Amino acid sequence: MTPAARIETAAELTDRILAGEAAEKTLTTWARRSRFAGSGDRAAIRDLVFEAVRCRRSFAWLGGGPSGRAAMLGYCRAHGIDPTAVFTGSRHAPPPLSYPECQLPKPLTEAPMAVRCDVPDWLLPLLEQALGGDAEVVLLRLRERAPVFLRSNILKGTRDKAMDRLISEGFDARPHELAETAIAIDGNARKLSASAAVRDGLVEFQDVSSQAVIERISPLLPDASVLDYCAGGGGKALAMAAHAPARIVAHDISAARMGDVEPRAVRAGAQIAITTKPAGTFDLVVCDAPCSGSGAWRRQPEAKWRLDSRMLNKLAATQDAILAAATDFVRPGGHLAYITCSLLNKENDERIDDFLARNPDWTQMDTWRANLLDGGDGFYLAVLKAPDARR
Repeated sequence: MTPAARIETAAELTDRILAGEAAEKTLTTWARRSRFAGSGDRAAIRDLVFEAVRCRRSFAWLGGGPSGRAAMLGYCRAHGIDPTAVFTGSRHAPPPLSYPECQLPKPLTEAPMAVRCDVPDWLLPLLEQALGGDAEVVLLRLRERAPVFLRSNILKGTRDKAMDRLISEGFDARPHELAETAIAIDGNARKLSASAAVRDGLVEFQDVSSQAVIERISPLLPDASVLDYCAGGGGKALAMAAHAPARIVAHDISAARMGDVEPRAVRAGAQIAITTKPAGTFDLVVCDAPCSGSGAWRRQPEAKWRLDSRMLNKLAATQDAILAAATDFVRPGGHLAYITCSLLNKENDERIDDFLARNPDWTQMDTWRANLLDGGDGFYLAVLKAPDARR
């Protein structure tokens, strides 16, 4: 496919996503039906579509409208590409520009902050409240493609050993300072899933901020019993298992979400029990709570546009319910770690403040947060200590 044909296809797919289709499903369906498109075409179109979703408002400003075609016109202008060389109408290229489309928009620097930072208007005050003076630069980072990070599995060797293996396979790997296990992958990382380093369990895909959260609570892990209360795919349980000898139980309300935990644990050489009905009490209960994912919107840009105030209130209620339920599994004097990948105070400090107001005998021991300026996704951690004698 020519570059112009890729842009025309991306415009058509973006229209479907803007109409409500899921991006991943739209792209997968198109790829299956388009045997003529090579792997390079599929990768390029995927990148175009996801950038259009991440930059929905700014591309609409630069392209003169909310359509997929306008998004691709905005993409060209944002990247200094001459649109008339793309919108030619020849060989599957987009039709030529109309007279209104040829009129240059006002510079993006003159757009409202919510437009140039690509966030919904109603969310901007909440993000400014949470991020303070860093708000604009962090929100601009959310418009970018997410970096690729790996966690070196210290059960199978050092970070240097893992990087040596990756480099020998042709990947540009370097350490990242936010976590002692973190490896950043520069350049093309599309073949990582098939690499020997991943296959042999030397590394796992995990954002560097997520790794840093586990390092932050690692002093609580040695010889502890640990319940990963919202385990999902088990990334944090695997990281905890690598950090210290501990009895780790992975729990999720959905058994299907934990389907990958056992094969990942076997590959990593980790011991993790799996349950949908935990029993007893634990030294540490980790709650990686469902949230807006606002700290990870680079990876899931659709979520930014789906979120509304009703959904945010519902998430806060779910987080309160999870915290309340998780306390039943914390032994007297034990700890509860509350984690989100959200930037919003409503899902972070406000939830902990409300919890402590309802449970004044608990103590907040630690708070840690990362925003995108630290290199990885936005994360929040609060560590709470149970009273020595439970009522």
